[in-house]
Amino acid sequence: MISKRLHDAINAQINAELWSAYLYLAMSLDAENKGYKGVANWFYVQFQEEQDHARIFMNYLNSRDAKVTLLPIDPVPASWDSVLDMFKQTLEHEKKVTSLINNLAFIATDDRDFASINRLTWFIDEQVEEEESARDMIAAVEAVEGNKYGMYMLDKDLATRTYAAPSPLATSEE
Repeated sequence: MISKRLHDAINAQINAELWSAYLYLAMSLDAENKGYKGVANWFYVQFQEEQDHARIFMNYLNSRDAKVTLLPIDPVPASWDSVLDMFKQTLEHEKKVTSLINNLAFIATDDRDFASINRLTWFIDEQVEEEESARDMIAAVEAVEGNKYGMYMLDKDLATRTYAAPSPLATSEE
């Protein structure tokens, strides 16, 4: 049985994941509005990933016979000054999400809830990838800063990013 403290924290994390999805959707729309269709695609893939992260947590609570409680989603920003600002905010946001996931792992460890620890290990690894990806995007945008052709080529490259469902969803009913 999952503890009330962990149950409540996972429900809060579901809300955080859905807020993240909403944030990345807003970034996607802002990038597209500014003519960066590839950047828009990159953020749209992020939007899809965050929805699936929320779904993984929902499936997990359901599998533990714990009720999912959906909470209101706070507003997100609607525009950014530049593509670089979007990616810098992405990195800061992913660092915050990492701290939230680490807190869940702390609670699960404190509860000696090994099933939850096992599920959270996937998210811990995922957060390492999320932060690295954001840092890589910051470096890429900084490398072409001020070079319209370079930004054009980067944008074209980002348009090729595709979405793949995360492994915890590939092995469960959606």
